[in-house]
Amino acid sequence: MLSSKLLTLVLVVQPGRVLLGMKKRGFGAGKWNGFGGKVQPGESIEDAAKRELQEESGLTVDALEKIGNIKFEFVGETQLLDVHIFRADAFHGEPTESDEMRPQWFDSDKIPFSQMWVDDILWFPLMFQKKKFVGYFKFQGHDVILSHTLEEVQQL
Repeated sequence: MLSSKLLTLVLVVQPGRVLLGMKKRGFGAGKWNGFGGKVQPGESIEDAAKRELQEESGLTVDALEKIGNIKFEFVGETQLLDVHIFRADAFHGEPTESDEMRPQWFDSDKIPFSQMWVDDILWFPLMFQKKKFVGYFKFQGHDVILSHTLEEVQQL
């Protein structure tokens, strides 16, 4: 039986572009990704998402829209990663590099999918269209998807 680890992911989206961060250390280092991390005890998932966004990018947000929930299984690992995905269309501040992430804007037609988690290319189109989705990805290592499900839903 896999235990579950609650995580957040925030994508900051502006018309025609998205803010990604180059992960500098830890899990996923060397990949472009959204901003997020662990939910602390006593913290709501949305509060954790806002905190992680601020810590990793320097940006603050008034509102987040929950757009997705994806569970990730890695063969040989005992934890299932339960990732709650949010979209922020408005923010305060300027993206600033942190110890963990180096933020950079990408035009929506120039997203560096080859330097990202391989599942991102499958669900980013839904995120850009503001469609809600749920999914499950089973990975061998960090680069091979063994199986997956991804479906659009009306609500989360």
